[in-house]
Amino acid sequence: MTVKNFDPNQQNDTITESQSIAENDLVDMTSVEGASSNSRIGFVSLGCPKNLVDSERILTQLRIEGYDVTPSYDDADMVIVNTCGFIDSAVQESLDAIGEALAENGKVLVTGCLGAKKDDITEVHPGVLGVTGPHAYENVLDQVHQHVPRPEHNPFEHLIPAQGVKLTPRHYAYLKISEGCNQKCTFCIIPSMRGRLDSRPVGEVLDEAQRLVSNGVKELLVVSQDTGAYGVDTKYRMGFWQGRPVKTRFLDLCQSLGEMGAWVRLHYLYPYPHIDDAIPLMAEGKILPYLDIPLQHASPRILKMMKRPGAIENTLARIKKWREICPDLTIRSTFIVGFPGETEEDFQLLLDFIKEAQLDRVGCFKYSPVEGAVANDLAEPVPEEIKDERLAQFMELQAKISADRLQLKVGKRMQVIVDEVTEEGSVARTKGDAPDVDGLVFIDNVTDVEPGDILDVVIEEADEHDMWAHLAES
Repeated sequence: MTVKNFDPNQQNDTITESQSIAENDLVDMTSVEGASSNSRIGFVSLGCPKNLVDSERILTQLRIEGYDVTPSYDDADMVIVNTCGFIDSAVQESLDAIGEALAENGKVLVTGCLGAKKDDITEVHPGVLGVTGPHAYENVLDQVHQHVPRPEHNPFEHLIPAQGVKLTPRHYAYLKISEGCNQKCTFCIIPSMRGRLDSRPVGEVLDEAQRLVSNGVKELLVVSQDTGAYGVDTKYRMGFWQGRPVKTRFLDLCQSLGEMGAWVRLHYLYPYPHIDDAIPLMAEGKILPYLDIPLQHASPRILKMMKRPGAIENTLARIKKWREICPDLTIRSTFIVGFPGETEEDFQLLLDFIKEAQLDRVGCFKYSPVEGAVANDLAEPVPEEIKDERLAQFMELQAKISADRLQLKVGKRMQVIVDEVTEEGSVARTKGDAPDVDGLVFIDNVTDVEPGDILDVVIEEADEHDMWAHLAES
């Protein structure tokens, strides 16, 4: 088994949205000072960055209580699998990971999104010791206590870093600001798994962000199920941070995070009108000029069936205005093809929108009939072969658009953050590139730098995804 080593004092390998830790391998924390020789827990984390944050919190609490986290099934007294259940392929990946852990170890606890469907898990794997849903940290720890005794533990000898256990490289971290979602998108089952919107107190969020920055994090990636809705459930309750009042509200949070001296990147923004208010902050350099706003489709008819905003002409006007305010803005979005009832005319409207919008970074997915999704009951499902054809056509068009957008950056001076240093040079990202989902910048022969360093470079060339650069003259 290949293992990704975890050491809070060193850089760790990247974990992507579509993979578990080391592709279903276990987290290795045996290098943490003071690790015990018994009460060992194996841990597998699957799914998106939001789930990754949950894994970090569970691991932090385990380490606080003195448990050791081992990279081997054989050495573990128990294995915890933090699952994903968003689409059918993720469900199957989670079930496979549970099955592997049962076969290799035999004592398995399951948590995460798929845990909200306990019967689906126990029907396939009746031998699991317990199942909890997402965001259930205390329940996970309670079940651990039932099956693996708490180790003898001196908190003064077994120190945990102030920022807690992190599964990302030291120079960036995901900052989860809320749980759950109030939207009713017909293709999504997240609200049924994670519940309604539950915003964290603004002071708590800002305290966590400050701890991360104080401990070397250079880039904060703000995530939630619905980032722009932050504070709606609390009626924008007034909070306090460092002695001053701050409202539990999206814009106020952005302003406060923008004062910390780190890169601040916003993810998963529903296209609310008030998202427009963040664009001036991007233009001023307070937060990164990067907008991750999943639009899902461009046909008003399909958007209505998705229960998404359908005035696509307004969306085009907003994109134009955003770019007028912040010319350096990078817009990332995702779309679904093959939604039930999608006609050739609907699909053509989507292609027309993509041509006109000229989005920088785009992901596209075939509609997947997730169990429990309202859209499954809609008439006229699209045949798989047509889904495949539309996906290929969409991505071919977007590849050309992405290539053209990146060509506009050739010859320009840009700031990049270093993610990796190899024998050949450095691998970095611009302000317009999020880790794991966007492109990279390759800087040949630059090896005297460290991950997290921010460099000025000049872009030399680009393809549809990545760029190549050299150091700019000072």
